[in-house]
Formats: sequence, structure tokens, C-alpha cells
Amino acid sequence: MIRKNNEALRIGIVVVAYNAESTLLKTLDRIPLDFRARIEEVIICDDASGDLTFEHGQEWGARKDTPATTVIRHTKNLGYGGNQKAAYRLAIESGLDVVVLLHADGQYAPESLADIVEPFYSSDCAAVFGSRMMDKGAAKVGGMPFYKRVGNRVLTTFENKVLGTELTEFHSGYRAYRTDILQKVPFEANNDGFDFDTQIIAQVLHAGGTIVEVPIPTYYGDEICYVDGLKYAKDVVRDVLEYRLAVQGFGTSEWVPTPDEYDFKEGDGSSHSLILEMMATLPPCRVLDLGCSAGLLAEKIRAAGHTVVGVDALELPHVRERTDAFFVADLEQPLAAEIGTGFDVVIAGDIIEHLARPGDALKEMRRVLRPGGQLILSVPNFGHWYPRFRVAFGVFGYDRRGVLDNTHLRFFTRSTLRRTVRRAGFDVLQEAATGLPLGTIGASGGIGGLLRRFDDLLVRTRPTLFGYQNVLRLTPHAEDVVTAALEVHDPEALSRAIGA
Repeated sequence: MIRKNNEALRIGIVVVAYNAESTLLKTLDRIPLDFRARIEEVIICDDASGDLTFEHGQEWGARKDTPATTVIRHTKNLGYGGNQKAAYRLAIESGLDVVVLLHADGQYAPESLADIVEPFYSSDCAAVFGSRMMDKGAAKVGGMPFYKRVGNRVLTTFENKVLGTELTEFHSGYRAYRTDILQKVPFEANNDGFDFDTQIIAQVLHAGGTIVEVPIPTYYGDEICYVDGLKYAKDVVRDVLEYRLAVQGFGTSEWVPTPDEYDFKEGDGSSHSLILEMMATLPPCRVLDLGCSAGLLAEKIRAAGHTVVGVDALELPHVRERTDAFFVADLEQPLAAEIGTGFDVVIAGDIIEHLARPGDALKEMRRVLRPGGQLILSVPNFGHWYPRFRVAFGVFGYDRRGVLDNTHLRFFTRSTLRRTVRRAGFDVLQEAATGLPLGTIGASGGIGGLLRRFDDLLVRTRPTLFGYQNVLRLTPHAEDVVTAALEVHDPEALSRAIGA
């Protein structure tokens, strides 16, 4: 929301301080008098200093010419990032609209506070960063050492490239955030070190927030620097690569938000594309989409003329608009009577690997099918070269999606999947395998096309090793239909089976 200049913003200043007794009061005294009237609260967080930082903070807060001030002292050192976490929690609890990060050593000019908060009035931004690199030559004039200027530019260029941004500086500690964006991002999962600042940038961008930069003066004095430059550079590079891999599905980084729904898998050869191809061979029919998520696949099936009933453990936005009917249900349990039976097709796209008892779930799917109905099933292939490689070289671990999705309870190869569906009472009508999900990792265009064709060739040559997902079209054993009806004591199903 854009604030007009005459609208009040509850502005908070959080001061992160560690062994800053020689600079804290000088830094706070530099806050312009005309800006102090706009400050709702100053929060000074002393990170278990071994000097009089806490007492100096109390002294400043007790004066009559200062804004309301809260001074806290941690009983143990939380680190630069940990100190920020504590400060932002307090800012959120205090009901502040904007929180400005100010360093106690005076390296970032308090005289620029009005410039830092101004974009919150004139634009719908989530964060404002003070940049020492916006004005050419300013960092050099301000005394920033040559090696720091070079390192700053090299790292910023790398981070912009990986994250798709155009910031002039990633490494300024002069920042302001809207507290509503802080409530949306998992900043408390960030590291406690200096790379906290890099991780929160990725989180703000991931949440759709806009970052505005304003030029600030550079000042380097005799302050003590606690940053290990080489370690910091290594951590920053690791963080941006970890973020990029996480959003593409690799790894399980807690500080990178996880989407609530599964995306529709676009592109030739994806499991959803194969399911739609299989549905295209059928006349308009009644479909049960189990684990339908937000209904993106169901929407396309309906567009082809079918009637779709969706079922999922959670109701996600717009799912009722994309289905003809929707029910919330635990797929580990028998389906409720209100969902119905006699479906022409049941779709279970990437479902049974999430269940503790997949065999029971398949029998339940068989129960709700009409005699001669079909089950379309897609399941990741644990025999694919990627999990084989990770197991063979001792680097097994879970990912955010794909074969090693961290929510998977069961793994299937093509042979174990075949045995599972046959034991559940199904015959295989059609079997297909998908290739790598190249679209999700940004492989597109000319190179992406070449990779797709090569991967398709490998899948056709040896699907057990190169098939990423197995997609099966199944139908119940004819001789098992009566048995299934008896097992669940369903007179209606039994009557249909005998009639069949």
C-alpha cells in the first residue's frame, strides 16, 4: 500500500549492537531532531556485549529529547543474524509498520533516515536498501578499502545473475523493511551469521516484494569489523545457489519458502501431459481426481468435456472453481460415501508415494470405479539415474520435489510399481515413462530443446534407468470386481459387478 505524505507510518529503528560502548551514543545522537518526532520506537538490541553497551543504551533512552526506547540485552551472543531476528520479532509485536536497521558503530549515516523511509510513502515497496554503490566513486571517497569495493561488486554481480535482480549493492547493512513482509517470510529460519542479510533478500523477492535502493554516503572509520571476508563470500555464494536450487526442487532448505500447491506440469512428456493424452482417448466421462491440489489439472480435464470431482487433504484457493465438486478427505482413509462411486476414471497423479499404505489406497480406488473403469496413475521412478547416483555415492538426501520429494513415504521402481498395482487388483492397459522435468530447472530454448530430444531418446532406450516418472493406465481385474465389492460390504457395487 502506498502511503501519502500526510499519512502516519509507525516507524521503528532497530539498533544492532555488540561491544559498541564507544560508538553507540554518538550514533544515536546523529539521528536528526526533526526525524525523531516521526519515530514510534527505538529498539536497541545488545548482543551480550562485554562492555557498557547496554548501560549506554539505557542512558540514551532515559533522556527527554529521545523517542520511546526499548533496550534489551541478550544473555548469550546470538550473532549478527540472530540479533536481527530478535529485533524484528519485537518490532512486529510492537505493531510497527516499518522497521529500519541501524548499526551501532555509525558506519551507516543516521542523517539519511528520512531518505531511507521516503520510498514507503511514494511506492508500494517491501524494502528499502541504502546503497553505497549507486553514486559512482562515492564508496572510494568514503574510505571503503579497494579489496572491499572489488569484492562487493563481484559478489553483487554474481547474486544479481543468479537471483535475476539488478541491485547495485547486496551487502549494505542499511535497510528498512515493511513488517507485513517480515511476517510473510521465514526469516527466523535464516542463519545467525552475516549472511542473514543475503538470505532475507531472497525471501523478500520470493514473496513478491519490491526492493528500492537509495544512495547513501560511505563512511569507514576506526570501527571494529567482525566479518571474516572469505567465509562471508563463501556463505553468500552458497546461499544464492542453495536458494536457486531449492526453488527448482533440489534440497530441503528451511529458509526457502515451500509452495502450498503443486504446479501444473507443463510441457511435452510431463506426467500431466501424458495423463491428458490418455484422457483424450476417452469420451466425456465422470472423473475422480484424487490429490487434486488447487485443481490445475482438473481444470484442463474439464475443458476437454469431462465432469471432475476433486479430492484433497487441504482446500486450496480456487479449487472449487476448477472442479465440478470438491471434497476434503484423508486419502489414508476410506473415501466418504458422499464422494460417490461408479466413476469412469480415477486419476491419482503423484499420490501413492505420499501414503503409508499405498496398496489399501489402490484398493479403495478400485472400489469407487465402475466395472470396466480406468485408473490413471503417475508415480516417480526411484530407479532413475538421479536417485541411483545419490545412493551409490553416499549423498542420499531429500529434495523439495521430484523423485526424492521430502514428503514421500514410499519409493517405487517400475517393477515394484507393477507388483503393487497387480496385488491391488489391477491390470495394466498402457504404460509410459516421462523424461526429466527440464522446464522446472530453466532448460528452454535451443539448448533445452536439444537436451529434451536427447533425454527422450534415453527414456525410449531404457525407461527403467532414464524414466523420471512412470504413468500407468489400469483397469480392475474382471474376476476381482465382485471380491472388491464384498470386501467393503457395498451392496450397490456388488449389484453392479454381478450385472457386469
